[in-house]
Amino acid sequence: MTRVLFLFIFICNSLFAIDATMEIVKKSTNLPLLLVNIATDCTNVKYAKKIKKTISQDLAVSGHFDIIDKDVRSFYNEKADIVKLRENNIDLFLNINVEESSFGSLILYIKLYDINSDSLVLNKTFSTSKKQRHPFLSHRASIAVNNYLNAPPIDWMDKFVIFSRYKNAKQSEIVISDYTLTFQKVVIKGGLNIFPKWADKSQESFYYTTYNNILPTLMRANLYSGKQEKILSSDGMIVCSDVNSDGSKILLTMAPNSQPDIYLYDLNKKVKTRLTRYKGIDVGGSFVENDKKVVFVSDRLKYPNIFAKKIGARGIERLVYHGRNNSSCTTYKSYIVYTSREGDNEFSKDSFNLYLISTKSDFIRRLTTTGKNQFPKFSSDGESILFTKTYEGKSSLGIIRINYNKSFLFPLKIGRLQSIDW
Repeated sequence: MTRVLFLFIFICNSLFAIDATMEIVKKSTNLPLLLVNIATDCTNVKYAKKIKKTISQDLAVSGHFDIIDKDVRSFYNEKADIVKLRENNIDLFLNINVEESSFGSLILYIKLYDINSDSLVLNKTFSTSKKQRHPFLSHRASIAVNNYLNAPPIDWMDKFVIFSRYKNAKQSEIVISDYTLTFQKVVIKGGLNIFPKWADKSQESFYYTTYNNILPTLMRANLYSGKQEKILSSDGMIVCSDVNSDGSKILLTMAPNSQPDIYLYDLNKKVKTRLTRYKGIDVGGSFVENDKKVVFVSDRLKYPNIFAKKIGARGIERLVYHGRNNSSCTTYKSYIVYTSREGDNEFSKDSFNLYLISTKSDFIRRLTTTGKNQFPKFSSDGESILFTKTYEGKSSLGIIRINYNKSFLFPLKIGRLQSIDW
């Protein structure tokens, strides 16, 4: 591997070690140039083209590669033409082959060549029994290529995204997908089902609110068995907004007495504890600082803003001093991303933008500029933000790569995103 690649890896691994402001470090423009190629003798070109497109997209989203869109003649079981690739300044060459088995499963073969060292450095096979899940074959291949460089992990690409999609009045369904929305599967349908939230890191179960009963009801559903369990019901509303690190406790927004408050619910003891008692609106609680504090949205200033409260303590702390309509937030360790309504600006009308702050400094950074950007969610490693975007009447899933100052949009072709989690 060249010195440029070693320098690139060192810089990437150092990004989160800088300080509490999550400052952008402008990396060298000498990112490795990578070519994704369909082998000349590929047996299933139809799916190979889809997989190539997704792998190229994955590696671009990672921020760790420059991708070249080019096809070369190279048989899968023959060594790549190192000399020709080197003449085109290619650093990494990924040759792929796709086969369909007699049972209908899809098999992806990849070979990665490091052109600078003139060597085959990766030779892997991935398979899925369901062809419609081919995006996840692409994501797993991309993760393997990224891992070869020892670059910051992009394992979140192989996780499900779960969201609620409005179809008609009082009709919404819960859908799982990959982060590009290429693969989609409806898991809850019929009536009004909203606010899905993963119940565990393994993504085996999820919570959601249904309005199909007499009272709004929080349900937990197992993704694989289909088993559903009622957790709680409440007058007015009930929403699970966050789950603690070991999955034993959840934060709820409930309004049994017309005004919504934040509650902590212990799933093992079946006991709920009211955390806020304001005669107004307290919603959207999120755990922060090792589950010892809760960040939430409140209208204590006569407009929505972001506050924090230590669990078990009485004091309330204001966190945001910017904007006059900050209606949702997400947390990762001591970092907070929140939505701020800003009305019309030079970029768009009636905009909702996302801002990043730290509880340990006065740093603030705007992450979006146009459209209605809402329901932000940190990735498990804190390096990315998932959010919903509405712009010019179109609903999209957005990804912000915080340390790379890049954002990507994936449009929803049918319906409108209501809320989202990953």
